Amino acid sequence: MSAPKTAEAHRELLAALPAMNAVQTGGTASAASLPAQIRAVAWNAERCLFPEASAALLADYRPDVVLLSEVDHGMARTAQRHPTEVMGAELGMTYAFGVEFHELGLGGPTERGFCTDEFNELGWHGNAILSKVPFEKVTMVRLDDHGHWFTPESGAADPEQPRVGGRMALLAIIPTETGRMCVVSTHLESNAGSAHRAEQFKRLLDAIDVFAPDMPVLIGGDLNTGNRRPPDFDWQSEELFENAKARGYDWSSTPDGFTTRPSLITPHPTRKMKLDWFATRDLSPVTSELVSALDPDGKPLSDHDAVSCEVTVPSA
Repeated sequence: MSAPKTAEAHRELLAALPAMNAVQTGGTASAASLPAQIRAVAWNAERCLFPEASAALLADYRPDVVLLSEVDHGMARTAQRHPTEVMGAELGMTYAFGVEFHELGLGGPTERGFCTDEFNELGWHGNAILSKVPFEKVTMVRLDDHGHWFTPESGAADPEQPRVGGRMALLAIIPTETGRMCVVSTHLESNAGSAHRAEQFKRLLDAIDVFAPDMPVLIGGDLNTGNRRPPDFDWQSEELFENAKARGYDWSSTPDGFTTRPSLITPHPTRKMKLDWFATRDLSPVTSELVSALDPDGKPLSDHDAVSCEVTVPSA
């Protein structure tokens, strides 16, 4: 399949590729419903090179829900594996996986060093939700379709990362002892300014209002706040924060501190950014903390630390 690098052609490609319009589910839930106080972890797993070690890292925090971004499926750089499925099995959780990008190459130079083949069996890269309880309903929301990484006019196309797709979110409804809630895993654009991310987040909140009206909501993910804002990557003036507050969302379940670190794929020793967040609606914050992405031997599993929080779900 080939196409000119235009927004119109990209939309046609998205419509023609079944994987870009479906949510894959699997795994086995280990509980029927969650308690009123739940623990969630949001983590940009940076391809998820080491799914078993990543699951072991999170197991110590006993998460009820894990919101993942940047997870491969059928990519040479992650040994053609399905890391979401592996992590779900290791943690005793069911999963939902959605394709953000259909990758047309093997990745950048540091990624190609991990490739086990010269091809991708599937070439999928996306977001996921892991849950200890079954999903009552799950859907995917595309936050743009014009081909931000595909069309030269966007100014963001990267010749080292040819791809079809765009940023997206997975939304799922899960049961708790005090009622149903909506959990969301999302990933906003890095190759854009704050206005672009604010529009993406608005689209997400609009979609949540349709999918889970009048329901408590927990959003977690890499919002790429501060990107395209050198030299200090100022995240505090991102428009999406106040826009979400005006619609009843709260950011206080996000722990303090930067969330990036040097990794095997992204060895930026001095970069410090605050990219990863929780936004909640009608949930009571309890605790929050950063989760170091270093394994017991000090090896970085990602270029992001994870963020963890506990929240209380009110009675329906």
